[in-house]
Parts: sequence; C-alpha cells; structure tokens
Amino acid sequence: MKRRWSILRILIFYGTALLLILLFIGPILWMVSLSFKTRTEIFAYPPRLLPETFSFANYLHVLTNSRIPLYLYNSFMITVFAVVGNLLVTIPAAFAFSRYRFMFKNKFLFLILMFQMISPLIISIPLYRYFVLLGLLNSHPGLILIYITIQIPFAVWLLKGFFDSVPLELDQAAIIDGCTEFQTLLRIILPISVPGIATVLVFNTVNSWGQLIIPLIFLNNIQLYPISVGILHFADAQTEGEVTTHFMAVASVMGLLPAVVIITGLQKFIVRVLTAGSIKE
Repeated sequence: MKRRWSILRILIFYGTALLLILLFIGPILWMVSLSFKTRTEIFAYPPRLLPETFSFANYLHVLTNSRIPLYLYNSFMITVFAVVGNLLVTIPAAFAFSRYRFMFKNKFLFLILMFQMISPLIISIPLYRYFVLLGLLNSHPGLILIYITIQIPFAVWLLKGFFDSVPLELDQAAIIDGCTEFQTLLRIILPISVPGIATVLVFNTVNSWGQLIIPLIFLNNIQLYPISVGILHFADAQTEGEVTTHFMAVASVMGLLPAVVIITGLQKFIVRVLTAGSIKE
C-alpha cells in the first residue's frame, strides 16, 4: 500500500511538473511554429502545430524588409554597455561593503536594498525632466545610464555575498606578498567570485534586453528603438497597416533567440565553475 502511494505521489509530481513546463514552453513552441508557416497555414482549421514545410522565407522577408536587424543591433549595444558599466560600478562597491568597516555601513546597505524595491516606472517621470535638461532624452547613453542605475542594488547585494565568502586570510596573504588592495581584488577575489559575476551578468543581461517601459518612455526616434519596443512598432509598420502574424512571430523569435543563447551559455559557464575542483584528479 505504501509503495502504491509512493508511486502515485511520484506520478502526481511529475505530471504537475510536465503541465507547468507545457504552460510556459507551449506558447514559445507555438510562436516558433508560426514563424515558419505561410499565411494560409496560419488560418487553417483545425490548427496544426508543425508547418507543412519549414521555410525560411518569412525570416528572409523580415531581415530584408524591416528594421528588426537595426533593433537587434541597438539592443545588443545597449545591453553590452549597460552590463559592463554596471559591473564597473558594483564590483568596487561590493568590495568596499565586504572588506571595509565604516560608519552607517548597514544603513547604507539597507538604503540600497530599498531602491531595489522601487519600480523604474515610478522614477521615470522625474527622470524625464532631468534628462530633458541634460540633453540625454532620446539617446542611447541616457538609456544606458538608467539601466546601470536600476540594476545596481541587486548586483551590489549579490556580489557582496560572494565576496564575503572569500576568506580574509587570502587578502592578508596577498598583502604580505606585496599586492595592493586593487591587485588583491583583481587577482584574488574576482577569480574566486566568477560564479557570482556570471550570475549578475545573466540577470543584468535579461533585464537590459527585455526592458520595455523605460525605452518606450525615453525614446521616440524609431532608429534608436531596442528590439523590445521595435517589435511593438513592427506591428504598425506592416504593409497597408495589415498585421501579419507569421512576420510578427519571426520578429519575436529573433528578439528572444539572442537572450536565450546568452543565458544558456552563461548558465553552462556557472555550472562548470561551480563544479571545478569537486572531483579529484
């Protein structure tokens, strides 16, 4: 009886897990399928998951007759500069909070955490006025500054946790060997904290690539749109105002694919680093 109940619990668990996977993966699979279908196949009844023939004609049409490649390039540049800029700010900050003792340290950490709770949408209106005065409105540098800023709290807290896990004895040994504090950070702490840095890289990449509200507010030049806003504009830019579902699916797949590739690559890197040295040679 106990064995039957155990088998039943396993079946319920895996059945629920499979249902949740289909719930999240199903729409993505359907979107990919739509991107390969012709207009006739889209409205066919009953609907079919797989197209009759896998043709890249839809992708070729979108690449040659739309601004989607430009939007992808804009997103790539914005994401790279935002992630690198965020790391340049948060790594020294996390190192200072991890290694130094100073007045109101815990209060500063709590204040940083409070900023993490504030939605970017709330600060968009006052920032809009400041950006108008500074001449940063409708520009990629202004957008990158916002991305860097809103992602600082999470990155600082996460990196501080990884830096705290590095024994202080390693710092002391490095200083005895003649290293400065900057060299200690660069040569000792950062290599050990690579998994944490890669984790910050993953989250910042996803957040920067998928931002919609902020670029929608601060950009009004079509040539500067990232892919998230570009896909919205793509629907209105179809021939004679017609929204073609298969072309929209192509644009969505092209916007999703780079983020999936980056995340998958970084996840493998994190696992490889975490398991390095766990097996004796």
